[in-house]
Amino acid sequence: MISARHLRALAAPFRRTPLHPQWMAGDRCEVRRMLAGVQGGAVLDVGCADRWIENELPGHCAYVGLDHPAIGGATYGARPTIFGDATRLPLRDGVFDYVVALEVVEHLPDPYAALQEMARVIKPGGGLILSMPFMYPVHDDPHDYQRFTEHGLARALAMVGFTEVQITGSPHALRTAALATCLALAGSAVEALRKGGPALLVVPVVAIAVPVVNVTAWAASRVFPEWRAMPAGYLVRAAKA
Repeated sequence: MISARHLRALAAPFRRTPLHPQWMAGDRCEVRRMLAGVQGGAVLDVGCADRWIENELPGHCAYVGLDHPAIGGATYGARPTIFGDATRLPLRDGVFDYVVALEVVEHLPDPYAALQEMARVIKPGGGLILSMPFMYPVHDDPHDYQRFTEHGLARALAMVGFTEVQITGSPHALRTAALATCLALAGSAVEALRKGGPALLVVPVVAIAVPVVNVTAWAASRVFPEWRAMPAGYLVRAAKA
């Protein structure tokens, strides 16, 4: 029986094409632009995983990656500079110019404590770059605990002392709907392959439906105006007062 891991490996070469269920999730271009604009200094990457942002930062930045020893290390093979808990960072106050936390907050049992800790270790006038999914399936379970709306994120960041909060939702609502549909189709197909039964007969239809949904949503999103209430996720930039 083909496993979900094997299917992901088979689909990987098509990640940037309409044939892939996550095509509408886009890429990291906007995050990369933010990282490239970091004005030097010390940067803490919370939930660093494979440290991919290290190569996106300007060369004069001092990079420190942090990940959780049990979740990041044992489960995902993270390669941090230091292991630690985001809700109790093993670092002094005000030592970083920037903190980066990409797709991390949804996996923290106490997100408010983690945001408070991030604010604590940032120098006054320093910055935060953060991303978080909104309309996106549960992933990395059982360590997926919450989603925040744009207003919930703004409120949480203000509570711990961040100012000049800029929140951008993406992609277009129609592309978000396509992403959710394609992921539901792909996830259901994986379950059919795992469990067997009559649903197996419908699995080949997914290979046709995914590109049709993707291309239709892409074309429609170029005609219809944006509806901000339905992004797949948020990208945040904020400053510490």
